[in-house]
Amino acid sequence: MKKTSLIGGIKENFPSGLVVFLVALPLCLGIALASGAPPLSGIIAGIVGGLVVGTISNSNISVSGPAAGLTAIVLTAITDLGAFELFLCAGIIAGLIQLVLGFVRAGSISNYFPNNVIEGMLAAIGIIIILKQIPHALGFDKDYEGHESIFDNGLNFGYFTELLGAIHPGAIVITLVSVAILIAWDKIHVLKRMKMLPGALVAVIISILLNQLFKMSGSSLAIETQHLVSLPVPQSFDDFKNLITTPDFNGFTNPKVWIVGATIAIVASIETLLCIEASDRLDRQRRITDTNLELKAQGIGNLVSSFIGGLPMTSVVVRSSANANAGATSKISAIIHGVFLLICVLSIPVVLNLIPLATLAAVLILVGYKLAKPATFKHFWHLGKFQFIPFVATVVAVVATDLLKGVGIGLAISVFYILQGNMKRAYYLSRERLDDADGINIKLAEEVSFLNKAAIKKTLKNIKPNSTVIIDARSTSYIATDVLEMIQDFANIRAKEQDINVELIGFKTSYRDYERSQDSHILVTHKRAM
Repeated sequence: MKKTSLIGGIKENFPSGLVVFLVALPLCLGIALASGAPPLSGIIAGIVGGLVVGTISNSNISVSGPAAGLTAIVLTAITDLGAFELFLCAGIIAGLIQLVLGFVRAGSISNYFPNNVIEGMLAAIGIIIILKQIPHALGFDKDYEGHESIFDNGLNFGYFTELLGAIHPGAIVITLVSVAILIAWDKIHVLKRMKMLPGALVAVIISILLNQLFKMSGSSLAIETQHLVSLPVPQSFDDFKNLITTPDFNGFTNPKVWIVGATIAIVASIETLLCIEASDRLDRQRRITDTNLELKAQGIGNLVSSFIGGLPMTSVVVRSSANANAGATSKISAIIHGVFLLICVLSIPVVLNLIPLATLAAVLILVGYKLAKPATFKHFWHLGKFQFIPFVATVVAVVATDLLKGVGIGLAISVFYILQGNMKRAYYLSRERLDDADGINIKLAEEVSFLNKAAIKKTLKNIKPNSTVIIDARSTSYIATDVLEMIQDFANIRAKEQDINVELIGFKTSYRDYERSQDSHILVTHKRAM
């Protein structure tokens, strides 16, 4: 496998780290405001998510920070407890519970999320990003980031009337210029090769200069303070210290604090596992994250964040998607984004407060489009109804409700399609040790569904470099798309990197040939080295 030096890794991931920083900054502030917490608490969570979680986790694409999915829980908890200092104790409890979950290996549940549901979740997040950023792109910044559903309080037509009446021409100009720059940087070959100068940074710089020009000329296009990034500006070291809130440890005697802590731990862990599974799908090299280590990393991150006044965090789809789309190749990108957040808080908040929200909206709209592009819907349509219906159901449910409910509905529909087939037979699984294996035979059974993804994934993960592997599907009438894609990724990517000789026997040429969904099993055998 190709190894990259630390210096090379920093150079390669610097542009993506910068892009994620630009995306994360307004989200950190917006989520803090939507949660009823101090503005700096969101930035602190972002810094810890980059520096602490990014260092411990072995995910190469995922980026952690304050999560939109937790805003309702945080807002309600702060209101009920009466003080943010008491709420920080709940964050400490959540971190401890996540550490325990990591040590008891609860992260393995992520292996049971089917790919059509994960892809549906990503597409839904993309649609939500676009819908949420359109107001900012038009200069209407009443709605802070922090809600995942566009139907938070029902479909409010008064909101659309207010939006149309508040359109700012200057914001529209900034948005269009930013989108043009971002598309040019993505399409024009010469510009695309300038990795150390990402299009998002160029868009931000141009938007700041353009807005300053509008102001100096007295133009009506000038964007005022309420439409710019808003970061606290400490005037002295004492001011900075006053911005940091520490926990009131008396909260540990309050039963409500423990209930809130347990709730955050469960919700944050599930969202993290969903995002990790999605991030691994976004990774061009299809590397597999240790989800148990990820839970431990999140637990430590939440402990550190809560002790210094930060919000609870999860692995976040928006940041991770922006990271992958910007070309990140390792977790160094997430660490760089954390370094930028720390530097901006300590040194240049005045400069950052010149950034129009419209240009950041443009960055996010393009991220959302890449997640929900029509080609993804077309892909699942061609896979057949057993893949397409759960995919679309997940998209609609996540957009209309929230991430956890939407994914739950998608999972239920996927399971329904499996259960409607023949699920009466049990399956047999033989897990022999692969340590001394010279040749490995993986004989697939008659039916292989996504329920067997965990076992197959574990087997493929444990195959050592320079091995010889035969995957035999001659007796198989159905293989779930998830498993088929995983086997293809193993054969086409990882096997080549690790000099693993792979022979695929009996696989059909079309996904549609495997469309009928039933029970499954896998029998693993191998030949001992002579």
